[in-house]
Amino acid sequence: MEEKRGREAEGEALRGWAELVLPWLAPPDLAAVASASKALRSVAMGVSYRRASDASRGLERHPVPFLNPVDAQPYSYFLYARFPLLALHSPSAQPWGGRGPTPSNPSSLAALTFSPAAGGCACAPACASECPCSLGPEPGMELMTECGVNCPCGPECRNRVTQGGISARLRVVKHPLKGWGLHAAQFVKRGQFICEYAGEFLITEEARNRQRTYDELASSGRFSPALLVVREHLPSGKACLRVNIDATKVGNVARFINHSCDGGNLSIVLVRSSGSLLPRLCFFAAVDIQEGEELTFSYGSARLRQNGQHCFCGSSICSGMLPSEET
Repeated sequence: MEEKRGREAEGEALRGWAELVLPWLAPPDLAAVASASKALRSVAMGVSYRRASDASRGLERHPVPFLNPVDAQPYSYFLYARFPLLALHSPSAQPWGGRGPTPSNPSSLAALTFSPAAGGCACAPACASECPCSLGPEPGMELMTECGVNCPCGPECRNRVTQGGISARLRVVKHPLKGWGLHAAQFVKRGQFICEYAGEFLITEEARNRQRTYDELASSGRFSPALLVVREHLPSGKACLRVNIDATKVGNVARFINHSCDGGNLSIVLVRSSGSLLPRLCFFAAVDIQEGEELTFSYGSARLRQNGQHCFCGSSICSGMLPSEET
């Protein structure tokens, strides 16, 4: 009897340890640990189930589940950030799939300001249209400005439309040709903010180095990079700022939004918070989007190259190749 109780206590201790440690493991390591014993396999299956049920780790207002009608892959593994962050501040590991709450996310809009001394407005939460920080949004605009961290108004301010994280219910669905894609899990009205493109802000030299590596890996057909280059233009048309956002390893669910050669159903808006150092890339519904419809936008103009990736957007004007950035 005592021996049985001892084994049960050891088993409980092992499961308790596994519940703490296994959520930190990447899929290959998780699979390796799961093969060690029945108890570990049970905990690993729970971790995988919870990961598949919410790509956002509980950090967004709504869970973002994975749905895979194609194969047995339960989810796509990456590190989550609600907002863009500097590569210096990117997490190297993150728990995902544990039973307890996920630790608070390290990413913050405050990291993107010039300094604590940067100025702010004195608006009230209800005066978005009159706030001096406000520049839009208006139909057709590609740039808008919101209140920043030095403005005294709180998160309920109407001029902080994009700062609450993902606003609509979404799901990540796998396609046999395109891989994972982001779909609406509710009706989305035209003009509604959906999400921003969160990832690591990179200097151009680092972005070019990563892009060369990603190009080599992508040529095998088993790797999908998520590095975007955004250029903010002067009225003259000359580029004045290049912003590189890499969501390949660290980002939010916007990393799953696929390209469409016809421009897609999303509008892209560069959003600056008052006093911010860098703009953020935000997505709004360009049209009414039905529940179940895939969310797409144009990655840019196609540049044909020998090792380029094929496009499977299915639009009537599909070029057959995904746009690619000059490195």
